[in-house]
Amino acid sequence: MPLHIVRNDITTMKVDAIVNAANESLLGGGGVDGAIHRVAGPGLLKECKALGGCKTGQAKITKGYCLPARYVIHAVGPVWRGGSYGERDLLVSAYQAAMALALENGCETLAFPLISAGAYGYPLEQALKVAVDTIWDALLGCDMTVYLVIFEPAVCTIGYKLFPDISAYIDDHYVEEHIDMEVERHRGAMALAAASMQPIKQGPAGALPCEADLQSLEDALDQMGESFSQMLLRKIDERGITDAQCYKKANIDRKLFSKIRSDVHYRPSKSTAMAFAIALELPLAEARELLGKAGFAFSGASKFDIIVEYFIAHQNYNIFEINEALFTFGQGLLGG
Repeated sequence: MPLHIVRNDITTMKVDAIVNAANESLLGGGGVDGAIHRVAGPGLLKECKALGGCKTGQAKITKGYCLPARYVIHAVGPVWRGGSYGERDLLVSAYQAAMALALENGCETLAFPLISAGAYGYPLEQALKVAVDTIWDALLGCDMTVYLVIFEPAVCTIGYKLFPDISAYIDDHYVEEHIDMEVERHRGAMALAAASMQPIKQGPAGALPCEADLQSLEDALDQMGESFSQMLLRKIDERGITDAQCYKKANIDRKLFSKIRSDVHYRPSKSTAMAFAIALELPLAEARELLGKAGFAFSGASKFDIIVEYFIAHQNYNIFEINEALFTFGQGLLGG
C-alpha cells in the first residue's frame, strides 16, 4: 500500500520494478515498449529473446539493465476489438500476472503504465478503470506501493466523462478567495475549540496573554475530549473492521497508521484525515467532525475539498474513483 496516480515518464521511476506494456514477441515496439527498450539498452532485448515470447493476459520478468528499476515486468494486454472478445478479462489478467511476479520477486514498489491504452486502442477511460480496480483488489492482500504512471495528457480529460456532475458541483460551491496560512490556523483553532466546547479568549491585537488567559487555555486543552487518534480508533471499532482494512481502504501506508495509533496527540495532514473519513464511510456531518479533530475544516475555497465533499455527499466512498477525479481536476490525491 498505497496506490499513487502520477504523471511521469515510467522509464525514470526509481522503483523495484516497472511494468512494460509489451507485445507477444517481447522484442520491443512503439510507445512505452519502445521507450523502455531504448533506455534499458541491448541487454534487455537479448534477455527477452531467450524468453520465447508471452501470451496475451500473461507476464514475464527480466532485469532492468540501464533503467533505475531493478526489474522490468513485461505484461501483454489485449488489442481492442470492440469489447466483445474478452478484452477486459485479458487486461485484468495482465495486471494480475504482473502483480504476482512483483510479489514473487520481493518487490515493494512497482510502477504500471496504462496497459493496452496506446497503440492497442483500449478506450482510455475503460483502461484506467480496469487498472485502478484490478490494482486495488490486489493491494488489499499485500503492502506493496504501486504507481500508476500517466504519460499522455489526454488521460486528464477522463474525469470529465466519468464524473460529469463534478464540474457543476465545483461551480456551485467554489468560493474565489485567497486562503493564507493565518486563515488556516484560525480555522484549525476554532475547530479545536469547538471540540473542547470551550471558547478561545481573544485579547487586543498584539497584547500578551495574561495568566488567567493561559490558565483558561490549559483548562480548555485538558478538556478537549477525544483526539483525532482516539476518535479514529473508536470509529474503526464501531464499524467492526480491522485496522488493516481501514488503512488499506484509506490508501494509507501501514507505517503511518502505526504512528497515528501509537501517538494519541498525532496530528495528520488534511488529506490523511479525509482519507480516513472516506475509509470509514462517514456521513458528511461525521466526516466534518473527524476533520475538526485534526484541526481542519472543509473549505469552499479549495477545489480539493469540494471534490471530496461531493463524493461523501453522494455516498461514493471508492477512494480510487475519488483520486481519479482529483487527478483529472489537477489536485493532489487522498492517502499515500
